[in-house]
Formats: sequence, structure tokens, C-alpha cells
Amino acid sequence: MSVVDPAASPSDLRALAEQSNAWPFEQAKALVARLKKSPKDEVLFETGYGPSGLPHIGTFGEVARTLMVRHAFRVLTEDKIKTRLLAFSDDMDGLRKVPDNVPNREMMAAHLGKPLSRVPDPFSNEHPSFGAANNARLRAFLDHFGFDYEFASSTDYYTSGRFDATLLKMLAAYDKVMAIILPTLGPDRRATYSPFLPISKITGVVLQVPMIRRDVAAGTVTYVDPDTGEEVETPVTSGNVKCQWKADWALRWVALGVDYEMAGKDLIDSVKLSGQIARALGGTPPEGFNYELFLDEQGQKISKSKGNGLTIDEWLRYASPESLSLFMYREPKAAKRLYFDVIPRNVDDYQQFLDGFPRQDAKQQLGNPVWHIHDGHPPKADMPVTFQLLLTLVSSSNAENAETLWGFIGRYRAGVSPQTHPKLDAMVGYAINYYRDFVAPTKQFREPTDSERAALQDLRDALSQLSQESSAEDIQNVVYEIGRREPFLDQVKKGKDGRPGVTLDWFNMLYQVLLGQEKGPRFGSFVAVYGIQNAVNMIDGALARSA
Repeated sequence: MSVVDPAASPSDLRALAEQSNAWPFEQAKALVARLKKSPKDEVLFETGYGPSGLPHIGTFGEVARTLMVRHAFRVLTEDKIKTRLLAFSDDMDGLRKVPDNVPNREMMAAHLGKPLSRVPDPFSNEHPSFGAANNARLRAFLDHFGFDYEFASSTDYYTSGRFDATLLKMLAAYDKVMAIILPTLGPDRRATYSPFLPISKITGVVLQVPMIRRDVAAGTVTYVDPDTGEEVETPVTSGNVKCQWKADWALRWVALGVDYEMAGKDLIDSVKLSGQIARALGGTPPEGFNYELFLDEQGQKISKSKGNGLTIDEWLRYASPESLSLFMYREPKAAKRLYFDVIPRNVDDYQQFLDGFPRQDAKQQLGNPVWHIHDGHPPKADMPVTFQLLLTLVSSSNAENAETLWGFIGRYRAGVSPQTHPKLDAMVGYAINYYRDFVAPTKQFREPTDSERAALQDLRDALSQLSQESSAEDIQNVVYEIGRREPFLDQVKKGKDGRPGVTLDWFNMLYQVLLGQEKGPRFGSFVAVYGIQNAVNMIDGALARSA
């Protein structure tokens, strides 16, 4: 097959997938190999979420990437093995600190140490707890993207007895677990460590205290209550205790039979230790990989409690869900800045990948991000203009309303309207929002030098000689030819005629002087949409401004 035939048989598609080196297929191949060693009828994918703060894009990324691997696995197995994705919330974890980005912080401070599912909701009375409020937000944005998943609450699983059998295994393997963890701890922490964290019957706090006795037959542990000084014997089952982080992860893997879970690079050691504990419990750690962390504008790791980086709602104010999925697909093992300035590129790159998809052969198509973003069925590309071009149109015309922008678009592409192109209409709204919030506040026109003024005058005169119906390519050729002068000559990169080329400095100067921004789209395309006479007027304004 030269391209992926929509009617291709599962076996044909599997054969193509087996040759692909796209990272979701590479991950899925490891999972297929795992099943050959230990066959099973159902494969469980898991993602973890700590509801100690509002869900952020990193949480979305883990789910989106895991679903890409899940789909790749389904293709490699011809969908003959049932798969499930469990989005697991560790809402029984104790509240260690009050997040910086929540209201009613004093109220929350009074509940430090309690399970997140027992800390009151600081936002409203809508949810029974802080954990429940954040869980609702998690489910809402996963549902918004149409993700196929099942939600699980740590509190529900502990208190319902779902973990009881494995908790008793943990109690029986207590010494083995301690032997794995203790060498990794400092002297002070080693003295108090236990894989079990009892829930205080008096304060409701998740206690980090050492166990003084264990009764495997009775299924209990005994500790000294730090508030009363009295010995307390408590079952390890039915939600009376919670496991420490690494033991908890292993408990979940073994109890649920998790086959695949990825994690951030900062959890490499935790994955290793949790895997050792899982083996001590008689289980097998899941397949997976460690992805790189997302960084904020300052290069710091994004954090739920700090609220730095981008939220889902913020990204979706400025760009499509598909552009966010592309950001997640790209280079999962490379650290990436997750800030507003990455949005325009991902919007336009998504459209380029979509536009190029039909022209690719079958192997290339399975390596195209849009194949994985859309579960093997990317839609037809139909985006007449780029996001960067829309931003520049807003900037050049100060048209902070959709009607004015559609006037430009409709003149440039006859028959294109909000009704015929709803996705473009949405992108018009994104561009206006982005311009208002990020471009307009930073616009700063620079004055042209004398040689640049001369070049701009020549460009103005050349454009004024063109037909108003000139194509973007014809306009670009004129812009290029006018720029073929010092100081913009490129002696290394020659033009088609063998003469010196033109450096990017020429085009950057046009945007800096005419629009007050550092960069922009292809200038000929911009002028074609904006209108030649409008562009001439813009140059006249810049020359008058700097006279």
C-alpha cells in the first residue's frame, strides 16, 4: 500500500505498524513482548494523578500519551485483546502543604496532614472535599477531550476493600519491603519509616510513625499514637492505613494488574524501587518509560501547588485541542518549555502535518503525529490561512473583532466563511484572544535606519505597481527582490538565478518596523490577505512615523 488504505485489514495495518519507529509503536511493541511471556485476556493501562492541586497540562499529557500507546497496541494486536485505561487519583494522600493558588488557605491549613478526600473544599460547597473538587476538574477536562478512560479514587479503593488482599501481602512481605526502602533513606527518616501510614482515629491525620509490632495472622500493625503516647493496634485493611508513596504505587500495580504506566523523569528512582516492591509482593512491574518534565517561562518544573506553567483552560483559550495533543506527542523524552509562546507554532505545525498526510506513503503516515492524535483517522485538512497569519492580520489592522478578520479572509479566499469553515472561525477567535493578551501589550515599533527607510520606500513603490489581485507568490517575489541589497544580502545562500540571496534580517525588519513584532508569517502571503493597498498605506504610516 502506498498510503494507509482506510479499508485496510487489521493484519495489513499491523504489518505496517510493526515497521514503524514512531514512539507509541515502540512502546506498544514492548507491551506485546511482555504479553508473549505472560499472556492475559485484558491489558490495563494506568495514569496517576495527585489531587493536591489543580490539574495542569502535565496531567493531560500523561493521559494523552498513554492513550496513544494504547491505540498503537490495539493496532499491533489487531484489537483482539481488551484494553482499559484507569485514571487513578491518589486522593487518600495527606495534605502536606496548602497550595499557593487556592482560596481559603487558612481554613485548609487547619487540615494539614489529613487525606485530601477529608480536607474541605476551599472553592465552594459543591464537592465534599478538596480531593473530590480536584477529581471533578480532572474528569471534566478528560471528558472534554473525549478520552476513553475509567476514573478511580484511592480512598474508594482502600475503604472498599479492593486493596485488602494485597495489603495483607504487603504485611507478610514487610521485612522485604523495608530492606528495599531503608538503604535509600537518611538516618532520621529511616528511624520512623514504615510502608504503612495509619489514619489517626483521633485527628484523622495520615501518621508517619514507626510500627512497633506486626501480626500477620491478625492482619494488624501496632504503633504509638503521637498525640496520646498510647499503643494503637489497627488493621491494615478497609482504609485504616494508607501505604507510603513507593509502596502505594507497587500495591496498586499488583492489586490491579497494571501492565503499562509512564512517569516523569523525576520519578525514575521511584519507578525502580516500586518495581522491586512489586516483585517482593509476587507481581510484575508494568511496562512504561520516563518522560521529560515540562518547564515554565523561567525554566522551572511546573507544579500543581505553585500553579506555574499553563492550565488546560488557558491553552484552550488560545488554541485548539489538537494543537495541544501535538505538543504532547512531540519528543516526550525531551524537556520542553510549556508557556504561551509555544502555542502559535504548534497550531500551525498541526495544520502542516494534517495537510501533508495525504501525500505521504503508508510508513510515513504512521509516523505522522496526526495519525496518533486522531487514532489513525485524521480529518481532511481545510485551513486556508495560518494562525501566525491571523495574528499578523489582527496586529496590522488592530481588528480585534472577528467580522473584520473575516472581511480580509473572504476577500482573499472567495467562498470561505464561518459557516463553511467552522474550525477557521474558532481559530479567528483564538488569534484575537492571543493578540489581546500577549501581542498587543508587547508591541514596540522600532525606527528604521536610513538604508532601511530607502528599502521600505522602494518596497512601497514596487507594491503600488502591482495589481490588487496579485498572488501571494508574485508579491513575495517582489518583496524578495527589493530586499536584495546591503545589508540584507546573503552571500552563502544563493537565489535561483545564482545571485546572492536575502537574509532573514530583511523580513524581520519589515515586521519590527511595520508591525512592532519580532517575526511574522511569509510576508507575501500576509500582503495578499491584508491587501496590497493596505500594505502600501502601512508602509506610508511607518515612514511618516519615523520621519
